[in-house]
Amino acid sequence: MKLSVVVVNHNMCTLLKQGLPTLIRACRSIDYELIVIDDTSTDRSVAMLQNEFPEVTVIQNEKFAGIAKSRNAGLEQACGEYVLLVNADTISGKKTLENIVDFMDQHPDAGGLGVRMLTPRGNFLTESRTGFDKAWSPILKFTGLARYFPKSRLYKSDTDSWIEDEEFDITEVDVINGAFMLLRRSVLQEVGLIDERFSSFGHDIDLSFRIRLAGYKNYYYPKTYILNFGKQLKPNFSWAYIRQFYGAMIIFAAKYLFHMPEIKLPGIPRIFAPKYEIEQ
Repeated sequence: MKLSVVVVNHNMCTLLKQGLPTLIRACRSIDYELIVIDDTSTDRSVAMLQNEFPEVTVIQNEKFAGIAKSRNAGLEQACGEYVLLVNADTISGKKTLENIVDFMDQHPDAGGLGVRMLTPRGNFLTESRTGFDKAWSPILKFTGLARYFPKSRLYKSDTDSWIEDEEFDITEVDVINGAFMLLRRSVLQEVGLIDERFSSFGHDIDLSFRIRLAGYKNYYYPKTYILNFGKQLKPNFSWAYIRQFYGAMIIFAAKYLFHMPEIKLPGIPRIFAPKYEIEQ
């Protein structure tokens, strides 16, 4: 099997019903499986999946587990050469999955890949290129770990236009945004699954970092796109949200600060000249 698509859902029935057909359509020329982990939804998500998407493998959590643990359940079930971790609130382009699988086939040095993410209004989401939320920058700078993320421009000011200029550049990146992560399963078997201490936030940063530490590259591939509604982990500024969000930063710093890692691959500049393309 070529591709396993893993989606974690928690009370997003309407968006899931809207997004799954686009993922299925994008897999029409790929040998694939689609796995949905339902994290104790109460909005009839499971009934909708059973009635309208009988071909989908549904895993139901008995109690709320969070996205990291739920994704690991999907990764353990997955059989594909590649595994796509994608949020439930995602609309895929028609050829998005076909294009990214082809790119990974042509780049055996790639451990993972992310794509250009747009809002439903078509605006570019800069985090699809950086992988980071801006809030991570201060703690990485303060701890000195920023040196291990040279491609994230953590020392650049907000007025710099480098992200906009490179929106359409295929390039190596430090971090793949967790909303859409295509991963080589053989690399996952080497570096390990998601660290479940990052229950809701930061697991994508940690996993991307471990992929680079193992000597593989993470790529940003903008020649295709997805639409991201940004609903899955929308901030509510509750104490639980604050604790999980900032707690992930502390966990990451503690994990690596006292054992300075060595990345096996040196940094490389952009590898392709900019080319503006909009998928028809």
